[in-house]
Amino acid sequence: MIKKDHYLWCEKYRPQNLDQYIGNQHLKDKVERYLQSEDIPHLLLYGKAGTGKTTLAKILVENIKCDFLYINASDENKVDDVRVKIKNFASSVGFNPLKVLILDEADYLTPNAQAALRNLMETFSRHTRFILTCNYAERIIDPIQSRCQLYKIVPPSKKEVAFHLKRVLELENVDFNLDDIAIIINSSYPDIRQIINSTQRQVINKKLVLDVSSIIHNNYKLKLLDLLSNNGSFVDIRQLIADNFINDYTEFYKLLYDEIDVFAKNKILDVIPAIAEAQYRDQFVVDKEINFMALITNLLKIIRK
Repeated sequence: MIKKDHYLWCEKYRPQNLDQYIGNQHLKDKVERYLQSEDIPHLLLYGKAGTGKTTLAKILVENIKCDFLYINASDENKVDDVRVKIKNFASSVGFNPLKVLILDEADYLTPNAQAALRNLMETFSRHTRFILTCNYAERIIDPIQSRCQLYKIVPPSKKEVAFHLKRVLELENVDFNLDDIAIIINSSYPDIRQIINSTQRQVINKKLVLDVSSIIHNNYKLKLLDLLSNNGSFVDIRQLIADNFINDYTEFYKLLYDEIDVFAKNKILDVIPAIAEAQYRDQFVVDKEINFMALITNLLKIIRK
């Protein structure tokens, strides 16, 4: 594992090549062929947060001869950003035969921005490649998907994550207990980034000192289910959402549906339509937090009748 001069462990120990990249062996074989040919197609990498999409994209551009530009679409997602910044990069003369643009969190691009991007991908395909990463491939318009090779990033197994985390702790000369590693992984899996950040936060004087109550509190999804199941108040749930600075509620709708037996066992027929309606509205509303809290209000009324 190559160590970099960086304070944050998630960056310091970010894999630099395919040998260090954990999981997705089926995909690594394809990527290896891209590296050998020093050329890549347009790629769309999708999957859950913290599972290695951006890392894989950076491995590609750092191991082939290319000029590359990284853009986070959650910050630069308007049509003007595509027409100006991305077009300028794609149309300019580079130092290498190939140019690659990494568009991280591409599912935040507006529909107009995606339409403009589609045209750029076709116009400059001779010498410019696009690597898009996103959590939800269904938010990417079909014309862009058809121009890309789609790969789902599957989270590595807990065993693979544990081995990786163990090596990080050993390289940092930290004393630790294997049982504590298991607790941290179980609390945040499959988000590897969160697992590493949580571990680093709990290292004191080169020793991993586990704060179980803090881990449970920081896993706000489990906390939400606990509040719904045990007569938590609307105020407590609203505070939980506010404290964690959430801006994407897609996973919450799936979580509430998957765990419906936990908090609404006898009210399933009423709860599912409420979740479905809120999930549908989420695509159109300006303030997604208000929409989600409206759902919470409905759920509290239903399960406490």
